[in-house]
Amino acid sequence: MLDTAEALSVQIKMLDDGLEPPAYAHAGDAGADLSTRIDFELQPGERALIPTGVCIALPIGYAAFVHPRSGLAARHGITVVNAPGTVDAGYRGEIAVTLLNTDASAPLTFRRGDRIAQLVIQKVEQATFVAVENLPDSARGAGGFGSTGGFAPTAEASR
Repeated sequence: MLDTAEALSVQIKMLDDGLEPPAYAHAGDAGADLSTRIDFELQPGERALIPTGVCIALPIGYAAFVHPRSGLAARHGITVVNAPGTVDAGYRGEIAVTLLNTDASAPLTFRRGDRIAQLVIQKVEQATFVAVENLPDSARGAGGFGSTGGFAPTAEASR
């Protein structure tokens, strides 16, 4: 764990006293575990918005990002649909996670308190967008969508 003098202070409100607040499993981990506030089952191909019982107040200049748990993804095909989900500094409501079961045949059952996602807090910048007629050249240019190999869009797709 970081020395508390180095750690960012984030205010938290737990909506369920029976749940543990987000926590880092190991020193140096980027993501703090989020748990489900409810029991639920995800059928193959099903998605559901799952409450965590966690509300936070981030300082301006920070955002929290909800990431899938790698073990759930690798072993069971459970992912976060809008990964990463974004929690803005001004949001004060309950963090909920939209989970998707990508497994073609097996449902997965979760119990209240099971870890379902990770919360990564990062410093973010706000930009001032300046309209220009032309952008400066770069080594990459307009190449994207697999332009360095693999998928390349058709002319119609890039319009």
